[in-house]
Amino acid sequence: MDKRAFIKNLGVMGAGLSGGFTSLREAVAAVEHVSPADLATDEDFWLKVRGDYEIKPDYINLENGYYCFLPQQTLEHLIDHMRMANREGSYYMRTVQFENKNRVANAVAEIVGCSSEEVAITRNTTESLDLIIGGLDWQPGDEAVMAEQDYGAMLNHFKLVERRYGTVNRLVSVPNHPSSDEELVELYAAAITDKTRLLMICHMINITGQVLPVRKIVDMAHARGVEVMVDGAHAYSHVPFKMSDLNCDYYGTSLHKWLSAPLGSGMLYVKKEKIDRVWPLLAERDLGTNDMRRLNHIGTHPVHTDLAILNAIQYQNTLGLERKAARLQHLQHFWTSQLRGLANVIINTPAELHRHGGIGNVGIEGLEPAE
Repeated sequence: MDKRAFIKNLGVMGAGLSGGFTSLREAVAAVEHVSPADLATDEDFWLKVRGDYEIKPDYINLENGYYCFLPQQTLEHLIDHMRMANREGSYYMRTVQFENKNRVANAVAEIVGCSSEEVAITRNTTESLDLIIGGLDWQPGDEAVMAEQDYGAMLNHFKLVERRYGTVNRLVSVPNHPSSDEELVELYAAAITDKTRLLMICHMINITGQVLPVRKIVDMAHARGVEVMVDGAHAYSHVPFKMSDLNCDYYGTSLHKWLSAPLGSGMLYVKKEKIDRVWPLLAERDLGTNDMRRLNHIGTHPVHTDLAILNAIQYQNTLGLERKAARLQHLQHFWTSQLRGLANVIINTPAELHRHGGIGNVGIEGLEPAE
């Protein structure tokens, strides 16, 4: 689906296009000739983008990883979708609900260049990846490899599977400042045995912002017959990539993070030939075992959130993902580069540009993080 068809689909759904996007389009049109790297330092341009966000002025928010603010254009569309669903009632749910959800899946899949038949719209990364962890047909003695730095919700689900099915979890610890990609590949390779069934890695580690060499780790694991599940909570719409670049088997993310979609929106990707290996958490209507839709049946849910994902994508497409990614990386590098080398200051995020995006982690010797 190209951008023109995408916008047409929005119109078909009655979402419409508000004049709120006009100023952003005009601002982008004026800098089309500027590279994303050069535009990243153009404060006048980014001040115009900043004007699309209404943020509480009482404090400076330094944590955008939990979820990202909605630009006003997306927020207004979300409210419009809520009004529409409230006005139409069950008529909407029984006529075009699933058709529109398929449109959302198409648009979400297009960003990472995969088929919508490999994508399910979920509520967050935890739901996405736990569907895989809990949906595989584990046998006693099967092993899984993961890192201490992985997100707690997924680690907890692996522990649950361990208690329930008698599996074995093997943990590694990812260094904050790896000397090379090969060091990280070898770290995971050393934990794999002939009983390893699944390896989980972060695309971008949430606590440090480090970007891992996913494809190299995936290739190593596949060569040893191990499937790979990627936690992409902080990479989707933050670090530009295509699924073909990664070649992983499973990928989960939260759309309410760096895409700036409404709270409670996520995505699960499963490679087409792997779909029938995963048991759904909740039973769905009579669908084929290779139908991705059987994995995300959650009953009645807020459809206005699904629809507003399209508006979030429209905003990102207008701004440009490459421009956004370059700006995020510039902002992180701007402040971390000034702190590196200072006495008693510890930067836990790699300095190399290819190893970080917009997230940075800093510590002070002698102080706990909460202090």
